[in-house]
Amino acid sequence: MAFPALQPFLRHRPAAFGALWIACLVVIAVGGASLRPDSTPNANMQHLEWALLSPGTSMEHSDGKVQDFVLGTDRYGRDYLSRLMAGSAISLSVGAIAVLISLLIGIFLGAWAGYRGGKVDAVISWLIQVVWTLPTLLMVLAITLAFGKGFWQVFVAIGLTMWVDVARVVRGQFISLREQEYIEAAQSLGYSDLRIMFRHMLPNAAGPVIVVAAANFAAAILIESGLSFLGYGAQIPMPSWGNLVQEHYHLITGRHAWLALLPGGLIVSVVLAFTFVGDGMREWHQSGN
Repeated sequence: MAFPALQPFLRHRPAAFGALWIACLVVIAVGGASLRPDSTPNANMQHLEWALLSPGTSMEHSDGKVQDFVLGTDRYGRDYLSRLMAGSAISLSVGAIAVLISLLIGIFLGAWAGYRGGKVDAVISWLIQVVWTLPTLLMVLAITLAFGKGFWQVFVAIGLTMWVDVARVVRGQFISLREQEYIEAAQSLGYSDLRIMFRHMLPNAAGPVIVVAAANFAAAILIESGLSFLGYGAQIPMPSWGNLVQEHYHLITGRHAWLALLPGGLIVSVVLAFTFVGDGMREWHQSGN
């Protein structure tokens, strides 16, 4: 095998398929409008006379051009495949930036607490426990209400509530690493605390942190979808899988149920994909690679 170090991960079939599905979604998100049938911003081209067309329907424009609607249209006559593809960029962007924010905060606080110990550790541990006891969704809602509704506010709100898991893991890793001989040697050479923490200790704690980041990515997408469903996330006409469900959930008992089921299914699939990837990375880390 070209990458023997990845064998434990690749042997975990759900993780391998999950990684492949995530890669496909990333390509769709990065490709943006160039890959969508409807290349307009937010895939928002409306044809009210073509509302709620069934999947596989073809319609002819006034200029004679025929357009195929692979997944039909929504209640405003917008190409639903394009809306779902545009929504993938929103959901993945929220997950990526929220996880980045949580990593920056969690790694710094967890590293400082685990390395310094004493009163610093006590204060940061107390802060971690306080935030840990608060319901995540309620905290996100409170922060979102404070900052106002919107796309960028969701990044900050989710990131500011998900750093706790990262901080706990990093703190535990640093507590076990700070007694190692190479850390004592670095201290005796007069290296600064920041250099020791982030150049010598953090790389050895990276495995568990990556596993937590994968789990947080799944949680961030789920929370963003919930916020958008409630009207506090991405605002219409910006498509998010959550607000696509919200727009069409009342149709779920009728013959247009796919309009609500498809974005819901995508949310479930990507959350499971990141969960499986996290499990695979945990096995890879435990194998010693």
